[in-house]
Amino acid sequence: MQPKLHVRKGDTVQVIAGESKGKSGKVLEILTEKNRVIVEGLNLITKHQKPSAGKPEGGIKKVEGTIHISNVALIDPATGKTTRTGRKLNEKAKLQRYSKKTGDFIK
Repeated sequence: MQPKLHVRKGDTVQVIAGESKGKSGKVLEILTEKNRVIVEGLNLITKHQKPSAGKPEGGIKKVEGTIHISNVALIDPATGKTTRTGRKLNEKAKLQRYSKKTGDFIK
């Protein structure tokens, strides 16, 4: 069973700790086994790629590294500020995420 996390793929998040503190971006991927996320344009690391038959150009490339999920905070789409999330039943009796600051449901 997949653990319930406070962010999902496609959410806009802000980094609250670490080297990229204060920057925000879109979540590209979530690694649930390691509790880490990959955020677009943040925590860039250099990867050395050896030339091969498939990719003859090789070289040094900048790639997004992972950030621990506890070091990112969800940005509320309604207000544009960071918020904590919770889960409660919506009108269709289904659990849905909501913003603890405003009380509104998050898509």
